[in-house]
Amino acid sequence: MEDLVIRDADVVDGTGGPSYRADVVVDGGRIVSIVQEAAAAGCQRPRATRELDAEGLVLSPGFVDMHAHSDLALLRDPDHSAKVAQGVTLEVIGQDGLSYAPVDDRTLAEVRRAITGWNGHGDDIDFTWRSVGEYLDRLDHGFDGEGIAVNAAYLIPQGTVRMLAMGWEDREPTPEELDRMRQLVADGMREGAVGMSSGLTYTPGMYARDAELTELCRVVGEHGGYYCPHHRSYGAGALQAYEEMVALTREAGCPLHLAHATMNFGVNKGRGAELLSLLDDALDDGADITLDTYPYTPGCTTLVAMLPSWASEGGPEAILARLEDEDTAERIRHHMEVVGADGCHGVPIEWDTIEISGVTDPALAPYVGRTVQQSADERGEAPWTTARRLLLADRLGSTILQHVGHEENVRTIMRHRVHTGGSDGILRGAKPHPRAYGTFAQYLGRYVRELGVLSLQECVAHLTSRPAARLGLTDRGLVREGYRADLVLFDPDTVAAGSTFASPRTLPVGIPYVLVDGRLAIEDGRRTDVLAGRAVRRAQDKGPSDDR
Repeated sequence: MEDLVIRDADVVDGTGGPSYRADVVVDGGRIVSIVQEAAAAGCQRPRATRELDAEGLVLSPGFVDMHAHSDLALLRDPDHSAKVAQGVTLEVIGQDGLSYAPVDDRTLAEVRRAITGWNGHGDDIDFTWRSVGEYLDRLDHGFDGEGIAVNAAYLIPQGTVRMLAMGWEDREPTPEELDRMRQLVADGMREGAVGMSSGLTYTPGMYARDAELTELCRVVGEHGGYYCPHHRSYGAGALQAYEEMVALTREAGCPLHLAHATMNFGVNKGRGAELLSLLDDALDDGADITLDTYPYTPGCTTLVAMLPSWASEGGPEAILARLEDEDTAERIRHHMEVVGADGCHGVPIEWDTIEISGVTDPALAPYVGRTVQQSADERGEAPWTTARRLLLADRLGSTILQHVGHEENVRTIMRHRVHTGGSDGILRGAKPHPRAYGTFAQYLGRYVRELGVLSLQECVAHLTSRPAARLGLTDRGLVREGYRADLVLFDPDTVAAGSTFASPRTLPVGIPYVLVDGRLAIEDGRRTDVLAGRAVRRAQDKGPSDDR
């Protein structure tokens, strides 16, 4: 008798091929048998200790969130329904060049301060780790040794590595500092990271020149990983920024995965096809490239990220000191509103597109859900005055929605042959971006069923087998015998994102069952107490694989 048989499911197996009706048997965390309806005619059907009636439901591999910011959420919230309820069974964290390993005591304090807006300050977390390997071990331990809600793979954050090796200075590294960064990246790869990320509009990662990034990418490529940059611009100069990353990784011999590959701001309206042409030329010439996107137009980040890079040199305390100084604050305003700060992708900021989504100080809650322009108009002051006051009062912890995207570009890019899904979901704040709770159901409901931008089979492949292949996982991403039983059952006629900009924490509908490692994490649409997730490591000397 086996553990579980999923009976009469419409299997969309992740290959992109036609669906088929089958019974799927799960035992010991793996798919042990798939009996298609045609083959079962006249034969005894598989039996198990437990049966799950999947009539009318699609069975697919679990979804892989290629761009997640759950670095602390996985250790803070055993429920983690924001992702589990969407059918996500694996998240890739350590994104945008800033996360919590590798660190020393000084760097840990600095990075906690720098990304408070993404993950909270972490006062509720016991930071027992310092290395990448220790962080992955902590994820394995999870809650009382039982694990975490979903599986997690980790990218070494290049900005944190730079912070650890040479602080927050805007300069080239010395040979000794570069050697240390190489060693930190090599250590992290040996300890199980799947690649390296960068945030090249965030300090201190943005201070790295191409030669420095190329040297680090060489190390990543040598260890079988990939480079995942938030590149230098998604606005003015976006295509040049993409070209830079393609050229850099090809020189380094390192696969490239483009994070949240959008074309934003007015200067890029209707230019999604130009990006894809650039990528197609490189792919046809042998480049190894993938990308991820979220199915929404607004972006999400921190308010402090909008500042020019020179204003951020030295870290959070130096930023606050510059904001306190009247003359320096005026220089910052001029760069943001007139010149176009690199933090705002080289485009002069439009305050009516900057909506405050979260604050760390509850006294500042009236700002949430309003644009900076709206709050400034209510106070009868210039928007920079409002923004500066908020930055100082919230000690740089405020998060924003940035309404600068274009639906045409979103649809164009998601059709591409190397596209995968990533939520880029920030889970903190009173009014987070709905993508954190809705990305995968939004793909299936809006872009498959309602708009027909993708077929169901094609979309599932984008969300499962393609990301698994990028991660080098040979036993995930497909409904196939011997593969891990990370699975989702959803109703193709009703699946939809419940989250909206007005109610961003609403869970999706039409996803009644989710299995993580063969155990039901969602059953009859409700979260169980199962904590079957673990760290998914790149095995040393074997290329990326699951070392569980």
